[in-house]
Amino acid sequence: MAESTVLVLVGSLRKESINRQLADLAVETAPDGVTLERFDRLGELPFYNEDIDNESAPESVKALREAAGRADAALVVTPEYNGSIPGVLKNAIDWLSRPYGDSALKDKPLAVVGAALGQYGGVWAHDETRKSFGIAGPRVVEDLDFSLPSQTLDGKHPRENADVVAKLRDIVGKLVAEIG
Repeated sequence: MAESTVLVLVGSLRKESINRQLADLAVETAPDGVTLERFDRLGELPFYNEDIDNESAPESVKALREAAGRADAALVVTPEYNGSIPGVLKNAIDWLSRPYGDSALKDKPLAVVGAALGQYGGVWAHDETRKSFGIAGPRVVEDLDFSLPSQTLDGKHPRENADVVAKLRDIVGKLVAEIG
């Protein structure tokens, strides 16, 4: 297998977020030849504003776009806030959707996974995230879905659940297989 790089975006800014733990687990258990690079600066991005989206764009925006440009694929790990996408993630999608028609993630495979309270584990947010990214340019891989009701972890780190570890590793492997 050729070396591959996967950009990891986490839709929660909370330090002890289960979704951050899932992202860490994905990094730790990545298949051989696959590097997962987390971009941990979503909280630094200003709200998208076309007036500042030019050669003088903020450094955090340039860093996000450069990380996306280096990546071969993207893994988005997100909770659900009030039945939808966390604002910080939607803002990142907006920045990554530009320049229109030629974004840094254009045609690259992308998967959305995560955990949230409730019996559906964030399904609505994941659906909305896939929809928004699908419009923004990446090639969303629909069958790589993992929505985990956070209470099923019983307060433990996701790495303590063998099924979660196996499922996440499988998703990353299948995402990398989509790199073309």
